[in-house]
Amino acid sequence: MLTRHSDPIVAVATAPGRGAVGIVRLSGKDLSGFVRALLGRTLRPREATYLPFADAEGQPLDQGLAVYFPGPHSFTGEDVLELQAHGGSVVLQLLVARCLELAASHSANAGGVILPALRIAEPGEFSQRAFLNGKIDLTQAEAIADLIDASTEAAARSATQSLAGAFSRQVQTLLEALIHLRMLVEATLDFPEEEIDFLQKADALGQLQALQTTVQQVLQQATQGALLREGITVVIAGQPNAGKSSLLNALAGAELAIVTPIAGTTRDKVQETIQIKGIPIHVVDTAGLRSSDDAVEQIGIARAWQAIELADVVLFLHDLTRLHATEYIAVDADISGALAQKLAQHTPVIHVWNKADAMPDTGVDPNAGVVLSAKTGKGLDALRERLLVSAGWQPASGGGFIARQRHLQALRHVDAHLMEAHAHLSRGANALDLLAEELRLAQNALSEITGEFSSDDLLGVIFSKFCIGK
Repeated sequence: MLTRHSDPIVAVATAPGRGAVGIVRLSGKDLSGFVRALLGRTLRPREATYLPFADAEGQPLDQGLAVYFPGPHSFTGEDVLELQAHGGSVVLQLLVARCLELAASHSANAGGVILPALRIAEPGEFSQRAFLNGKIDLTQAEAIADLIDASTEAAARSATQSLAGAFSRQVQTLLEALIHLRMLVEATLDFPEEEIDFLQKADALGQLQALQTTVQQVLQQATQGALLREGITVVIAGQPNAGKSSLLNALAGAELAIVTPIAGTTRDKVQETIQIKGIPIHVVDTAGLRSSDDAVEQIGIARAWQAIELADVVLFLHDLTRLHATEYIAVDADISGALAQKLAQHTPVIHVWNKADAMPDTGVDPNAGVVLSAKTGKGLDALRERLLVSAGWQPASGGGFIARQRHLQALRHVDAHLMEAHAHLSRGANALDLLAEELRLAQNALSEITGEFSSDDLLGVIFSKFCIGK
């Protein structure tokens, strides 16, 4: 993609299918000649003009609005032409075909107009050009895709904040402080006889500690932003007939899973995404965990354990009506042991005591888990709050932004390099070269977030996941 970013491109910019309005978008270094050839007239910049869109014989394909944005005052930084037509897929494809046909027929000097070759845009190429031309940075480009993909209002608002530059500004502030500290350290290497006194007078240690504190704050905000974007996967596990499917239905507010008194009804995973305070929660109901001779049920149990191992949070469901049954207690103990072996150390397990409607006097310590009734809904709010706490969610104080796992990874690298830098600074003059190197690595890791320091491969992966017309 990067080697072809100077070619003029065209694509349908609206979603596939029928709609009232559809948009065909073009972007290139100079589209003024193309505008005249396609529309038979010039257009005033940034002014919508109603006119027919004609085929090669001059017959109208459709009538609509054309808007011309001369570069650099456009989304991509190049000339951009948008054709707003009726939203039928055939109409839009005819317009794209006409644009390609026109460019091909004018590649030589035909009719006094020479047009460069035009090609179909690749996924994310319009946004990529905006990035390459300095109109947006990489976090803002990613925020475009995140805004489109947002599954909750909170995620959409946070993506809008990132698109407006909220995350970028925080990263830029960190970069400026880091570059200033690097400048001080690099300068001392030219004056070795004064290096320690110089750094002490400039309060290099204080500056480094302030940087570390700010990185931790930004990392915390980015963690919240990643939760908004990606949500968490919650797997409901437990013995048959503990009420796992009933709990899924209660959380989702719909009859998604079949509920019967027959043990082993659920044979495979059932998943639904809900939201709690704007956080997407991907809830997975699994087959009851027990020993079984049924081949189909065994497959369901194996898939249940696979889902459990991939969970961000596990809800271990207990049946209050069977708490005093010796066999039931033994199986629960076996499941607890298996969870301890299979789950990563950081994966929280929430013990949920179901069927409180049948056992009002539970005798369960509230600190041991959540007591609820999936049938009546009592205790569900407490479970929702517990899920958010387990996920690490904290109420936003304002100014939140969307984030991705690569942002978190980069910030963690920055934090690690600053910790190493702190250790080298404490060692004095003998470690200043190492201090300077750690600060350089921290700056590179931070610059990866906004794309100031990124490999072509990384950019290709990011933009390839966009829509064609974006």
